[in-house]
Amino acid sequence: MLTILFDGIAYGMLLFILAVGLSVTMGLMNFINLAHGAFAMAGGYLTVVLMQRFELPFLWCLPLAFVATALLGAVLERTLYRHMYKKPHLDQVLFSIGLAFMSVASVDYLMGSQQQIMQLPDWLRGRTELWDGALGMGHYRLFIIAVCAALTVGLQFILAKTRFGSRLRASVDDARVAAGLGIRVNLIFAATFAVGSGLAGLGGALGAEVLGLDPTFPLKFMVYFLIVVAVGGTSSITGPLWAALLLGIADVAGKYYMPKLGSFIVYSLMIAILIWRPQGLFVRKGGR
Repeated sequence: MLTILFDGIAYGMLLFILAVGLSVTMGLMNFINLAHGAFAMAGGYLTVVLMQRFELPFLWCLPLAFVATALLGAVLERTLYRHMYKKPHLDQVLFSIGLAFMSVASVDYLMGSQQQIMQLPDWLRGRTELWDGALGMGHYRLFIIAVCAALTVGLQFILAKTRFGSRLRASVDDARVAAGLGIRVNLIFAATFAVGSGLAGLGGALGAEVLGLDPTFPLKFMVYFLIVVAVGGTSSITGPLWAALLLGIADVAGKYYMPKLGSFIVYSLMIAILIWRPQGLFVRKGGR
């Protein structure tokens, strides 16, 4: 039981890092970006290529995956996404899902359709057993929890304690008033989109070994990202975090105890929560 809880927490923390950029993008810019998983896939494939072809250490590949996907997100935001902000949501959905399918086809052509294998360092492959085997902790999942927890604390600090965070919150509450006060809202939006894309790329790099990595990654996990955002809400970091942990624990426990039901338990839980709290678990007052 404790092992299932531990694995569920690790899975949930990974989903949070993968989905938090989408949550911020939807909450800040009111933009539905269904191609968010493509940035995660880009980070995962970049990590695999750097490790296999250039023999870079795994720990070096993680910041490179973040920076590269953040730059990719910044370029796409300036050239493509910016023109879609004021479009109807249906147009945004069709545009972004089109980008997702393009990314799937491009990666399939360049890298092949087979699932990629990532060789972890020896110190991340082991497993520690506690209390006579009652709790089994995989070293890599423990590493994922530590990294994601540090990122969560860092994100919360940036949003709550820094000047950028205050300007970001002001832009979320009322972009027109924020612009009138001299805040460069467009620059804030671009930086936030880039950071969200970078976090997705980092999550893809961390999750390549746990989730698997193939060209269908953006489509395979799109529903999970949307569940985290829908259940957790888009006006805070806390909501998506708890939603991702709940989803991760429910998914791991459901597959262990009732494998024949598959994802039925996760979807049922999502429906129940949304009936109870249609706006998500945590909605910050004053946010739009």
